[in-house]
Amino acid sequence: MISHKNLPPMKIIKISLFAVLGLVVIAGLFFAYGLYINPKSPLGTAELKAADKEISVRYYRPYKKGRLIFGEAADGALVPFGSYWRLGANLTTKLTTNQDLDIAGRLLPKGTYGLYVYPYAENWVLYIHTKTGGFSASEPDSSGLLMKINLPVQQLETPVEQFTMDFVGSALRIQWDTTKVVIPLQ
Repeated sequence: MISHKNLPPMKIIKISLFAVLGLVVIAGLFFAYGLYINPKSPLGTAELKAADKEISVRYYRPYKKGRLIFGEAADGALVPFGSYWRLGANLTTKLTTNQDLDIAGRLLPKGTYGLYVYPYAENWVLYIHTKTGGFSASEPDSSGLLMKINLPVQQLETPVEQFTMDFVGSALRIQWDTTKVVIPLQ
């Protein structure tokens, strides 16, 4: 049996380095498996193509699974009222447009943007941000904030099990559980 007491110091460092690298590789594989191969909240896209205008939204689609989705934090809501939400799961929700857009009367230049919201019972505040990548477990820095838009909440009679974003006419519709929010686009 070989004891670390009998190994030269460089051998111990090499063995430790290989152990750390091995753990990093294993953690990376689990991350890739959970996010890309078999995510609990799969990738979704919504696209609008009309004449020469192209708008796409990339987002991740969590399931309700019997949980309270929107509500008070004290009641155990997954997305508490008045709290930052990245508008989906996993990575930042990303909107890309090839033309300038009018969003609820405000001009958004063509480009790619991160979307997130602060949901409330009667309205949501949509934030459009220059940050488009990564996990957004906390609100991005305010220096990249382009605009905030108040949007009314509508109640659905039939719950939607999986978080869904799609285009209806020229508007982006968001639905989950018994909540629907529509973002007017022109």
